[in-house]
Amino acid sequence: MRKVLILTAVAAAASGLAACQEGGQGRSRAAAGDADGLCKPFAAPGQAAAPGGLDQGGAAVDDCLHRWGYTLARSTDEAGAVAQAALAACSAPLARWNQQTLSQAAGGGPPMEAPSLLTGEPTNPIAEHNSFAEGRALFYVVQARAGKCDPPRETAPAQTPAVAAPNSPDR
Repeated sequence: MRKVLILTAVAAAASGLAACQEGGQGRSRAAAGDADGLCKPFAAPGQAAAPGGLDQGGAAVDDCLHRWGYTLARSTDEAGAVAQAALAACSAPLARWNQQTLSQAAGGGPPMEAPSLLTGEPTNPIAEHNSFAEGRALFYVVQARAGKCDPPRETAPAQTPAVAAPNSPDR
């Protein structure tokens, strides 16, 4: 009887994994290096597409988390700590997205507090943005580790001129 229960549990888990992996095709494409595999390709800088109906602020945060999550994923630290580092690196686009939302609410936009569609608990857009960013950061770190995904290969941004020290002769 115990063997039947174990086999049933293993079969259920295997069928669930097969459904998540498109019948195993996603893994084979990832192993072959196909862009449709486990690793998500990077959009050109400044041209982040809005995934899942996100507005441009959300798309910028998602793109930033994708880039930093993949870049930091090679760290040996625990995935949650790496995801928090990616989230910290993306605090500026997250703040801009929050500011955009606050501006829309001030102009007669949607209410600032409403029940969560997932939990029914009272929430607001700023809290939901943060929850989205935390989850997405962790997802990208784990995705990059699982797929052994390469970080973005971009040229370094233009160097900003160095600021002279307050007491330097250049001032």
